[in-house]
Amino acid sequence: MAKAPPPRKGMPDPTLTETQFRARYLEQFHDPAFRALDAELERIVQTAWDAYSNHRKAPVTRKAGPGFADPGYDLSVDWLAARDEIQAAKARHDDPNGPLRFLIVNASARSEHTCPGEMSKSWRFVEMAADIFQTADNTAVRVLDLSRLASEYGRNIHPCKACFSTAPALCHWPCSCYPNHSLGQVHDWMNEIYPMWVEAHGIMIITPVNWYSPTSPLKLMMDRLVCADGGNPDPTRTHGKTVSEAKQIELDGWDYPRHLEKRQFAVVVHGDVEGAENVRRALADWLSFMHLCPAGPSAQLDRYIGYWKPYATSHDELDADTAIQEEVRNAARTLLMGVQRDPMGEFTGSELQAPREK
Repeated sequence: MAKAPPPRKGMPDPTLTETQFRARYLEQFHDPAFRALDAELERIVQTAWDAYSNHRKAPVTRKAGPGFADPGYDLSVDWLAARDEIQAAKARHDDPNGPLRFLIVNASARSEHTCPGEMSKSWRFVEMAADIFQTADNTAVRVLDLSRLASEYGRNIHPCKACFSTAPALCHWPCSCYPNHSLGQVHDWMNEIYPMWVEAHGIMIITPVNWYSPTSPLKLMMDRLVCADGGNPDPTRTHGKTVSEAKQIELDGWDYPRHLEKRQFAVVVHGDVEGAENVRRALADWLSFMHLCPAGPSAQLDRYIGYWKPYATSHDELDADTAIQEEVRNAARTLLMGVQRDPMGEFTGSELQAPREK
């Protein structure tokens, strides 16, 4: 078996000096109301600097325990809690006596609760789709509203660090890159989002086009879902982020576990000028590559609303376009019927063994 090559190095060091760190940390207390607390803030920034300079990414850990490759390895309690939630979500998904579970993703960042001052058209489509699922028998519906990244305090999806590109085993399921307490990379939403995807039998993504592409909130979530497609469920196998071990595990043979396989999906993409078809295709390709299954042709929709017309009247254009409203409902109905026929996705995917994974 080939020996793993050493990791390549040579990029600029991003480490801050204490002066730089102090200035950046205190930016969050710019409000003059904090001046009465400057003495307390001085103590806090000193503690934060100590955590940063000593790289205390996961300051609270416990032994991994039984069921892990190295039971004596210290694992982050944050990661262990996220793993427990995913396991509970999988049990809900696999329960033959439970409801059919649907997740609807609103991928627009626009809402009346931030600068735009108006709801998105995507949200209106979400409500139409939700009504289809909720009025069916034995269903449970959750809405993941990604606009909260822009409107809710402390709601973040941090960027993927592309561990998978170094070696699949380095990409842990769920993601262990966050929270990183030493860098202040906290409030990461993904540990709540992963179970939403895991428990669902059917997933419907509704999104506008932003500059020929998926929206930035959607793309952040997509990238962080890479660990769901081939990610390593046991960080003790790589003793955290030990690159040489992860590389060797891949070269010795990695099984690419598909943690979301066989769930069915629908995609609705709407635009005003260009790019709707490309974004719809990109999303469907991404979901299919992760071994999720398309519910059917009418569950994949790309349309323009108010083509080349004023943005100010775009909601009026949607009011008038009753055809697209019904097409969105039909996309939801198609996903509903697909899940009703085959809730565990046993017959929608190929049984052929791929000659290579990814």
